[in-house]
Amino acid sequence: MDDNQSEGPLPLAVRPWVRLRGGYSKGMSNIRVYLVDDQTMIRAAMRSLLDRQEGFEVVGDHSDPREAVEEIASLRPDIALLDISMPGLSGLDAIGRIPARAPKTRVVMLTNHEGQTFVEQALKAGAQGYLSKDSEESELVLALRSAHRGEAYVSPKVTSGIVSQVRGSSAGEPAPASKLASLTPREREVFQLLAIGHSNKEVARDLGLSLGTAKKHRENLQRKLDCHSAAELARLAIREGLVST
Repeated sequence: MDDNQSEGPLPLAVRPWVRLRGGYSKGMSNIRVYLVDDQTMIRAAMRSLLDRQEGFEVVGDHSDPREAVEEIASLRPDIALLDISMPGLSGLDAIGRIPARAPKTRVVMLTNHEGQTFVEQALKAGAQGYLSKDSEESELVLALRSAHRGEAYVSPKVTSGIVSQVRGSSAGEPAPASKLASLTPREREVFQLLAIGHSNKEVARDLGLSLGTAKKHRENLQRKLDCHSAAELARLAIREGLVST
């Protein structure tokens, strides 16, 4: 057969890209993505998925959000893809740390938590996108490309869940707010550590606080959350989805 003749459409993996409405053409710089999830299999699956896509490059991943923020500051990826529920520091709290360390890195949340409170907190904290782990592969790619263009993206599955939640509330009443909404970023960090069983001394060490300050934060938390024991704090964290069982 003549080399210039074609036998049919090229497989998706080798088709040249055409720039359409903000898409990506072959030869353009890849979108550099950093993955943050405490589950090794999830990170491996996301890396494999993005490695199969034209126009993406996974530049790193980590299970620990604190260490991930440090690596993001060094690598300066285009997008950080974060889960919410992780040990030590939630993805919600990690969002606020990224702009100061990597101002051009946009954050997209990929999580199992689809409630209105989580979405609102993530977007207010600065997330560019929010989608469910149940989303199709094509939707993840769409969300990342949208975020890279500076466009907000919220998964239809998540928005439909919010609509159902709002409609399920009593007529004229807003959906119940999370108890955690009143906490400062530092109090959220302390709460997360206490919820996974850390002592006041361990909290002080991990966050670089004095023991007296750690104790004061704990007292404030117990008052604000109406939780008066480590067990009650842990149950609230599990109920809010910040700590997995």
